[in-house]
Amino acid sequence: RCFETEEFKIKFGGDIHDWDPSDFIAPKEIKRIDRFTQFAMVAASQAITDSGLDFKTEEPFRCGVILGSGIGGLGEIEQQMFKLFEKGPSRVSAMTVPKMMLNAAGGHISIEYGLRGPNYTVATACASATNAIGDALKTIQYDDADIMITGGTEAAMTRMGLSAFTNIRALSSYEGDPARASRPFDLDRDGFVFSEGAGLLVFEELEHAKARGAKIYAEVVGYGASGDAGHITQPDEHGAGAAYAMASALRDARIEPSAIDYINAHGTSTPLGDKAETLAIKDVFGEHAKSVSISSTKSGLGHSLGASGGIELVLSAKAIESNVVPPTINLETPDPECDLDYTPNQARERRVDYAMSNSFGFGGHNASVVIRRLPNGQA
Repeated sequence: RCFETEEFKIKFGGDIHDWDPSDFIAPKEIKRIDRFTQFAMVAASQAITDSGLDFKTEEPFRCGVILGSGIGGLGEIEQQMFKLFEKGPSRVSAMTVPKMMLNAAGGHISIEYGLRGPNYTVATACASATNAIGDALKTIQYDDADIMITGGTEAAMTRMGLSAFTNIRALSSYEGDPARASRPFDLDRDGFVFSEGAGLLVFEELEHAKARGAKIYAEVVGYGASGDAGHITQPDEHGAGAAYAMASALRDARIEPSAIDYINAHGTSTPLGDKAETLAIKDVFGEHAKSVSISSTKSGLGHSLGASGGIELVLSAKAIESNVVPPTINLETPDPECDLDYTPNQARERRVDYAMSNSFGFGGHNASVVIRRLPNGQA
């Protein structure tokens, strides 16, 4: 674990307790970057290697990075605050600002690979990665880049982070096996399981990717976003903002709701959020809502805040590639108000041609993205 939790009310979470980035990042550099940047650097390396890209052969101003992170370098902030109060202002590290700043991860990726195109970071709480993904899509569509590294990263699993989310009563207080605590859409759900990680993808203009014979997992075809303009932490109770984001993504993709085979739901395992998302799906999809396969992969991975949309788009693309819908685990007592097909407890084989991924964040931020199998069978 990242730290001892005896004094905390909530004693479990999805921390990457055996984290060792030394196969990807030089030991000297590891000390100069926060954990959330380390996650992003490793995820970027894996995604770029998988893509087969050699950036030395690409025009650097046509390659960029747009990432999402809800909090950024919270670990660094916490460490330096201890130094400030215990040892005085002169002991605060000169690296504090470049380690904690939200844009550090994108900056380091651009430096590592020489990417000189559009580069910025989106901070919209738990919608951060999906908003970043939407911006990366538009950047390519507007012909401002050929290749964008995008997704999200988060490492807020610190003493302060766990305390804050506990005290706002957002986390599950399940007293049994922690692996059973995240139970989206279940009648007994009582909050999310706090986790960390990164999910990054390579977005590439389609003809550019085809020309170099790239392996294409899916085509990104639609993006929608909205704001609830309601409560700072609670969703619109009817899911109106979420519905608008989903409908906008479908409109951008130029498809009917009936085309969607799979929805990777935001599904955090909170009483209000899961119900609101269910209502939003019913509003947008009508009768098709009963036929579409839905799942919350947060049931198995926990909620990695601003990184979650990146991780979940990776999983949505893999659903298209494998024709397997991942399950919502721990769904044992169905909630009568959450009465759709959430793929309970077991993965399911199903042809997936179109998938949607949803992300909704504190502040009333809503974002949805649609991807599809290429019609010629390349994905």
